[in-house]
Amino acid sequence: MSSILDEYEDSQNSRHPVQHSSRLSAANIGITHSGFVNVRLEEEKPIFNKQRIDFSPPEKINHFAVCNNQLCMSLGKDTLLRIDLAKPDQPNQIELGRKDDSRVHKLFLDPTGSHLVISLSTSECLYLNRNTQKVRSLSRWRGHLIESVGWNKLLGTETNTGPVLVGTSQGIIFEAEISASEGSLFNTNPDQYFKQVHSLEEDGRPAPVCCIEVERGPESKVVIIATTRKRLFQFVGRVAEGSEQQGFSSVFSQNQELLPSFQEFPFNMGYSEITFYTSKLRSCPKAFAWMMGNGVLYGQLDYIRPDSVLSDVQVWDYTPDIDFSFNKPISIVLTQFHFLLLLPDRVKAICTLNGQVVNEDVFPDKFGTLKKMIKDPAGGLVWIYTEKAVFRYHIQREARDVWQMYMSMNKFDLAKEYCRDRPECMDMVLAKEAEHCFQNKRYLESAKCYALTQNYFEEIALKFIEAKQDEALKEFLLKKLNNLKQSEKTQITLLVTWLTELYLNHLGLLESDEGKHGVFQETRDEFRKFLSSSKHKECLYNNRTTIYDLLASHGNVDDMVYFSVIMQDYERVISHHCQHDDYSAALEVLSKHCDEKLFYKFSPILMQHIPKKVVDAWIQMGSRLDPKKLIPALVNYSQMGSTQQVNETIRYMEFCVYQLTVTEEAIHNYLLSLYAKYKPDSLLWYLEQAGTHASDIHYDLKYTLRLCAEHGYLQACVLVYKIMELYEEAVDLALHVDVDLAKSCADLPEDDEELRKKLWLKIARHVVQEEKDVKKAMNCLSSCNLLKIEDILPFFPDFVTIDHFKEAICSSLEEYNQHIDELKQEMEEATESAKRIREDIQEMRNKYGVVESQEKCAACDFPLLNRPFYLFLCGHMFHYDCLFLEVSPHLSTYKQAKLGELQKKLAAATQTKSRHRPSPKEKEEGGDTASLGKESAGVSREQIKSDIDDIIAFECVYCGELMIKSIDKPFIDPGKLEEEKSSWL
Repeated sequence: MSSILDEYEDSQNSRHPVQHSSRLSAANIGITHSGFVNVRLEEEKPIFNKQRIDFSPPEKINHFAVCNNQLCMSLGKDTLLRIDLAKPDQPNQIELGRKDDSRVHKLFLDPTGSHLVISLSTSECLYLNRNTQKVRSLSRWRGHLIESVGWNKLLGTETNTGPVLVGTSQGIIFEAEISASEGSLFNTNPDQYFKQVHSLEEDGRPAPVCCIEVERGPESKVVIIATTRKRLFQFVGRVAEGSEQQGFSSVFSQNQELLPSFQEFPFNMGYSEITFYTSKLRSCPKAFAWMMGNGVLYGQLDYIRPDSVLSDVQVWDYTPDIDFSFNKPISIVLTQFHFLLLLPDRVKAICTLNGQVVNEDVFPDKFGTLKKMIKDPAGGLVWIYTEKAVFRYHIQREARDVWQMYMSMNKFDLAKEYCRDRPECMDMVLAKEAEHCFQNKRYLESAKCYALTQNYFEEIALKFIEAKQDEALKEFLLKKLNNLKQSEKTQITLLVTWLTELYLNHLGLLESDEGKHGVFQETRDEFRKFLSSSKHKECLYNNRTTIYDLLASHGNVDDMVYFSVIMQDYERVISHHCQHDDYSAALEVLSKHCDEKLFYKFSPILMQHIPKKVVDAWIQMGSRLDPKKLIPALVNYSQMGSTQQVNETIRYMEFCVYQLTVTEEAIHNYLLSLYAKYKPDSLLWYLEQAGTHASDIHYDLKYTLRLCAEHGYLQACVLVYKIMELYEEAVDLALHVDVDLAKSCADLPEDDEELRKKLWLKIARHVVQEEKDVKKAMNCLSSCNLLKIEDILPFFPDFVTIDHFKEAICSSLEEYNQHIDELKQEMEEATESAKRIREDIQEMRNKYGVVESQEKCAACDFPLLNRPFYLFLCGHMFHYDCLFLEVSPHLSTYKQAKLGELQKKLAAATQTKSRHRPSPKEKEEGGDTASLGKESAGVSREQIKSDIDDIIAFECVYCGELMIKSIDKPFIDPGKLEEEKSSWL
């Protein structure tokens, strides 16, 4: 018992399913017409996989029920076995305790698996709850042989069934309710009530209620389906919301006025059975299958219909091998696409789509006759039992071949729905659908389907070309193009070019037909949308030359301009407008896209025709344009153009100079040439405000001078001479214009008095000799303090009397006398100053300082008198070598080099002195010579020492400028910082 659900394959008894032509053949290996490779590496598992339960019952199995993983079976005469399939190793055996001849007639298990109703052959009923071990009698049910129970799926719980319907062998339908609680003191029975609500008849006599089913549809609709041996009844009604607990009496009462809806078949095999298919747990069934005498009635359940919920009903006849005399069908189970028929020795699986047998499983004789087939609605497993064994079927991938059936029925949408994850099957469906549409002359739909297949591209294209269906061909190419990957550049290029040609041909035909203007506009919009597609932008850009050629060959100028704008090929657009003399449109495109290179290229021709608009566009562009690159356009048409062009040229040049502050010399030179030629009044103003120094101006002085000289603008030439600092030339030229202008030029060289005097002499000579105006000459004398009366006297003619110069001569003599007095005063002050300096020097020679024996060096803090030292007036005292070390780092490079050179000379002089020290014999013989050498060496060493002192002892290192200059230097040399830090550790 503990191993009842240990599953294993009964390889000796399981047989391969029968293969029919409607299924894919296992030999279908290789490349199909769709281009997919369909290789089956191993045989697919069968849809209905049978497994035998490893269970040997101690007694014969009489009846069997399973629901919600709860299994109940009747063994022998008085034994009931319950198994929770989640815990198969813990079976529960219960004895019914019946001593009479009664036996179990049927078992009924509710959808929750909690309530078990046991119908006995003695017209009695027992009840067993899942949570109890005690079998209780249903006293109100006594006297009725129960054939069917319609459970309440909405209100049923583990402790209460809610209102349920019970069908008897006498055709009576009762409404009842069972509670698992012990009840009250006066009512200990589990059955709450038991009342008749309806009765069924066949041929005027009561007929057993073979099956009864209760379903609830939308909007409080209740549907009750009951079957007899050859009739199927429907009871449809509505139950007020919240009144479900009141039962189903109202549904039957609503149908009493009219005859109940039923379907009847003539043949009767003594019993019938109905089964339902539910896609999801606790949802309404979607389909039904009723096994009766004439065959299997199969259809859908439509709860929206007001009168009958059965729709798409059809009868599948039994196969010829079924003979009611010895192998009548016993049970039926409905799955999503099949119904299973249980025969005494086999199970047949029949497809509900085409009625063909897809599987036939024969059971060995050793297990005995098959008795019943049951489907667990919760787990989806199908159970079959005999007196000796229990089997179950696993249903695996039932919809695997459904697509083929739908495809053969031309239900392509459903076929595609069931092969979405199988691209090779999807391709076959699409190909079949495309061919079907093509044969029915639905070319556009055919093209859309063909584009999704892997069929040969050329073959499909030729089909549409031969059928002269350009619109369908275009649709096919568009769909194919959208399905290509970006890496397939060759295919994309081919399709884009072909589609462009098709669009252009179509547009050409529509344009010639005046009655199709609307279609023409729609097609043009579609074509432009195709050209502007971002997905194929790269391809269109790389092949834009080909597209241009196609557009040009069809004379489609408007679309060529549109395509040029999309490709940002504005040069072509502007050229097109210029060729058609539409210069304003060209400038509009140019201004809109602000491409500097295009401005430089097309400005010359636009300047010739619309100068004002062009200059406005230039000014709007501002600093983004380089004015120097626009000079060719300006020069060309300002020289040979109209006055308007010249004025607009000057306007733009002034904008560059005064607002953009352009410093390019070519711009300023060109503006000056325009001023000189067309606006001379502005020339002098420009030169004056441009600056008076060569560093401030941005034009070429020599070019400007030549330009002004050519046009005779002398005053402007004088201004240029002044900037060039050619003052003599400026004065000479200014004297031909105005003496006052010459005077202003003569005062410019402020640092060169000799030149100023020379320039003023030029002015005086001009005034005297050319204008012969003595009064003006005297004014010149008073204007310049460098000129004296004696300087200008040679310019006057001999006949001029001295009366004109009397005052000037007297004034000059007085100035000379005053200058002589000033010189005398300065000489006296210099003599007095020299005398005081000599006294200070004498005083300094007699100054001294006192050094005590305990005095220490200010640098090393050691006694001062043990080595040569320096004493400063500030009181600081240093050893010679200490002062040398303190001063050296602060000296300039030049002084450090000079100090090193003096030290070398001092060392050399010291060695020379020691080598020339005379011996006693030399003193007797050559005393005079030795004395001379000593005196020479001594003088040299003293001078060197004096020079060294001037460098290192020029001032106190602590009180002088050296200390002030070193205030920004660190106390520790950065190069020796690490060394200093390590010395402190």
